[in-house]
Amino acid sequence: MAPNPQCAALAAAKDKKGISYAAIASQIGDSEQRVIDICTGKVKATSSEFSAIARVLGISSSSVRCSSPSPLASPSDGL
Repeated sequence: MAPNPQCAALAAAKDKKGISYAAIASQIGDSEQRVIDICTGKVKATSSEFSAIARVLGISSSSVRCSSPSPLASPSDGL
């Protein structure tokens, strides 16, 4: 079983939509492991990755507020 997202907004949207990490990955053209790592806070997403995941989940990336660790990489993160 895949781990649960650390971001409550992503978790709620993922559960509401009933979509798997693999399905999200397929729709955004990324690996399932990368999506899991982003959603669980293991790695920080680029703004485009986070926007793509939010789009698949049917939520606005600008309205998502996640607790630490931040789901978004800052420009100083070198991503």
